[in-house]
Amino acid sequence: MRISQGKSGIIWTFLEPFLQIFIFIYIRIVINEHSGHHISSYSYSAFMASGFIAFNMFRQILSKSMGAFTANKALFSYKQVKPIDTVIARVLVEVFLTSCVICIFIFLGFIFEVDNFIPKNIVMVFIGLVWFVIFSLGVGLLLGIGNFFYMSIGKFMNVISFILLIFSAVFFSLSSLHPTIREILLYSPLVHFMEMIHGFYLYGLDDRYVDYIYMLYWTIIPYIIGFWLYIRLEKRIISQ
Repeated sequence: MRISQGKSGIIWTFLEPFLQIFIFIYIRIVINEHSGHHISSYSYSAFMASGFIAFNMFRQILSKSMGAFTANKALFSYKQVKPIDTVIARVLVEVFLTSCVICIFIFLGFIFEVDNFIPKNIVMVFIGLVWFVIFSLGVGLLLGIGNFFYMSIGKFMNVISFILLIFSAVFFSLSSLHPTIREILLYSPLVHFMEMIHGFYLYGLDDRYVDYIYMLYWTIIPYIIGFWLYIRLEKRIISQ
């Protein structure tokens, strides 16, 4: 588990997202200064924090889910413990840690009086994050089953996670892109989740590009495939 390394593990769990966000904010500030482009319609700090925390939660859920079956194999000797329970448990841990990070960021926003740090529609932001967790769990279960039998899947996802970070609208809003590029990026369900969260979080943005039906399909389909595979392969996961 992420917090099983004593005090240093706990500190790094909360310090890591702060350092990553501050580095990206600094890079964006430097780019803006050299290009002469400045974002004035919304707080870039709030934009980066809301998007990166959500994506980091997604990345951690996938990472922990892919290793859940192997890391907790000894627990399967107890009949009351099912393999899927280990995935759900790891997801709940990540949700708890992410909630703590969000609370810390909001607290810091109050302390340093960052503009637009409080969501314009906190209910819809909450719904977006919960929906994102549900989506992440479905994808995590599917990848967890695949990675248990084919370890190369986990290695592939470790590589592709960085690509997803770059092209998932974490660092930019779709409204700032060329229409052709925007249409291509909208094929990714992650972009829709990022745009939903940003659109309801910041006053200078909206959810005009979000296709909720498309998001729903991408949420349901991994569960259908994942549960079908899990039911067929549960005994092999336990015995292997």
